Amino acid sequence: MKFGKVPETQISNIDFSLPAEPAFNATILPGKPVQTPKVYIGCAKWGVPEWIGKIYPTQVKEKDFLEHYVKHYNTIELNATHYKVYDEATIQKWADKVGNKDFIFCPKMYKGISHEGNLLDKKELTDEFLKNITAFKNHLGPIFIQLNETFSPGRKNELFTFLGSLPKIFQFFVEVRHPDWFSNAAIKNELFAVLKNLNIGAVITDTSGRRDCVHMHLTNSQTFIRYVSNCLHETDYVRIDGWIERIKFWVQNGLQEIYFFIHMEDEIFSPELTVYVVDKLNAALGLQLEKPKFIAVQPGLFG
Repeated sequence: MKFGKVPETQISNIDFSLPAEPAFNATILPGKPVQTPKVYIGCAKWGVPEWIGKIYPTQVKEKDFLEHYVKHYNTIELNATHYKVYDEATIQKWADKVGNKDFIFCPKMYKGISHEGNLLDKKELTDEFLKNITAFKNHLGPIFIQLNETFSPGRKNELFTFLGSLPKIFQFFVEVRHPDWFSNAAIKNELFAVLKNLNIGAVITDTSGRRDCVHMHLTNSQTFIRYVSNCLHETDYVRIDGWIERIKFWVQNGLQEIYFFIHMEDEIFSPELTVYVVDKLNAALGLQLEKPKFIAVQPGLFG
């Protein structure tokens, strides 16, 4: 993912510490610990050929990548649905490959809805998109709505009306990127208040060059974190440690469900970072999350 990317020479100069806990979150979390939170960790796609011989069998065919991906992860931020409206039959095939495993698809809303033209002109297309993804059935998780960097608060009424029109049977998360959503306190507070009232989640994106997107606001009992790694740079591990502490704090105060997605430009190394995340979360929360199993021992696994 190139959003927020900076030259490698600048990475060590960035303050990656997470912002202080927003006072707003106290209106969301009940203040009581959750003993067994639902934690889902995944990547943005399963079609990574470089994982063949690493976590995928050496003779695996591309059509079988998904059934091997689900052996290592329990969710996916499904970017494929951002580029095409897939029919119900295709989505049913994906769901069937998961079988009875506790696995969640988090489809990204089609860009023809979220990135092109006015949101309020897309009812027919939105209805088609939502109808088709219901084929995921019990494997359907939150739907991820990403707005592009040009979508400013000047269009807030359009956004809020669109979000309010969405069917309540689905869970949605929204990612805003235009800097003005974060630079003005009144605008930022209004955004999160509206999302809270609509029971729509606020995506938190942790990327090097856009620290304003690490807003740390919760608008319901779930969180959707997009962690953009710098391909196992030494700072990645320190950043993960900070996230583990914050997630632990949230769970101790009532957060029920966590979606944590690992992004990096060179996705070949995503499984290595996943191992680090899972080990840390298991230790911090007393969980038994599964982690990727490597076919061969990977050198320098922990940087």
